[in-house]
This record gives sequence, structure tokens and C-alpha cells, in this order.
Amino acid sequence: MIHEYAQLLVDTIFAWGYVGIFLLMAIESSFIPFPSEIVLIPAGYLVSQGQIDMTLVMLSALGGSLLGALVNYFLAFFVGRAFLMQYGKYFFISHKSLHKMDTFFEKHGAISTFVGRLIPAIRQLISIPAGLAGMNLAKFSFYTALGAGMWSLVLVLLGYIIGENQELINQYLKEITIVIFIVLIMTVAIYYRYNKKKGE
Repeated sequence: MIHEYAQLLVDTIFAWGYVGIFLLMAIESSFIPFPSEIVLIPAGYLVSQGQIDMTLVMLSALGGSLLGALVNYFLAFFVGRAFLMQYGKYFFISHKSLHKMDTFFEKHGAISTFVGRLIPAIRQLISIPAGLAGMNLAKFSFYTALGAGMWSLVLVLLGYIIGENQELINQYLKEITIVIFIVLIMTVAIYYRYNKKKGE
């Protein structure tokens, strides 16, 4: 039932063209759970059929992802932080804990945001702690766009190459996700090793 509703939503908004892709990716990147796979894989297939343009698809996806992430960021920054500053103690979140989070995102916000955007179920949520910590907006936007752009490109290319073969899409998407996860672990390990040596 949920899958059918999601498919109906995608079909409806796809009729709006690039604006539809932009809106769907903005929804996917905000606090509303919505899988980007059912947006960008079909878009990649339509690109392969010459019905839409690859560059405009990527720009629409990237713009929508950034908009959704900024919604989360600003909600956390203006509403969430003020709430935690006043009532955080009732949820066992002290001012000291918020300060630690600020310090962490000041030092490691770039790698956290970039890596977070490439991990399923995390990529929508990473904007919230970044907003709570007041991470530099330009840096947040850049690394959000970088991570979202890479993920979007993977999905669009998957749809472009494999097309409508759902079985192959499911298989390769799992394999690609595993490979990305391994690469991310290696990236984080190298990053922390570099910073550890730098601090010695």
C-alpha cells in the first residue's frame, strides 16, 4: 500500500519534469522519510531513453537535496538548539554536552557531513546535529552538496545502465551500498589517523 502510494506520488510529480525531481529530492532530504531510489533510478532510465537531460536531472536532484538539508539545519539551529538550551536538562542533555557537540562539529563537521550524506537512513539526519552545533553554513552546504551529489549520481547511473530491470537494480544497489560503506570506513579511518598524527 505504501509502495503503491509512493509510486503514485513519483508518477504524479515526474509529470512536472525537473521541478518534480527537485521537490521529491527536497522531501527525501528533509525530515520526511522518502527513498531517493524511487526518484533517481527511474530518472536515470528516462535519461537513457533521451526523454530528459542528465545535467538537469543532477542539478534538480542536487538543488532539492540541499534545500531539504537546509530545512533540517535551520529547524535544528533556530528551534532545536533553543529548546535544548532551556529544557535539555530534562532529557539529560546539559550545556556541557552541547558545547562538546559544538567543538566536535567545528573540528570534524566536514567529514561527518560528507560521510553522513552517503549512509542510508543517516543522510537525512546528519543535518540536525550540524544545525544544533551551528556548523559553518558554507562548509555544511558544500559537503552536503558533495555527498548528495555523489549518491545521486550513483542512483541516476544505475537507472541509466540497468533501466527497468528491478531484480538487477536491487542486486546492484545492495552491492554498491556495501562498497560505499567500506570506502567510507576507510576514509574515516584515514581521516582520524591523519588528525591523530597532526596532533602529536
